[in-house]
Amino acid sequence: MGKKRSRATQTSKGIHCQKPNRFSKLQRIEYKGTIQHSINKRQAWARGKRVMLTIANPNAKNETNKPFIRVPAEHEWGDWRGKKAPK
Repeated sequence: MGKKRSRATQTSKGIHCQKPNRFSKLQRIEYKGTIQHSINKRQAWARGKRVMLTIANPNAKNETNKPFIRVPAEHEWGDWRGKKAPK
């Protein structure tokens, strides 16, 4: 058996996260969609990282609730080693 607690209840201090945010929400919103964001994605793809792109849904007529979908960059740009993308 475990040791019994010395107090009846534990009161929360109201702190949810100890780590400071590197980017605030507003900075992240401003960064997304910029040219630098696209350049960073392209560089990560060239290094072989897993990059996700948001594209218009090709099946939008049947899936009206999803106008955009996220796909891996290899499906759009091809393999980072120079192989063509499957279409």
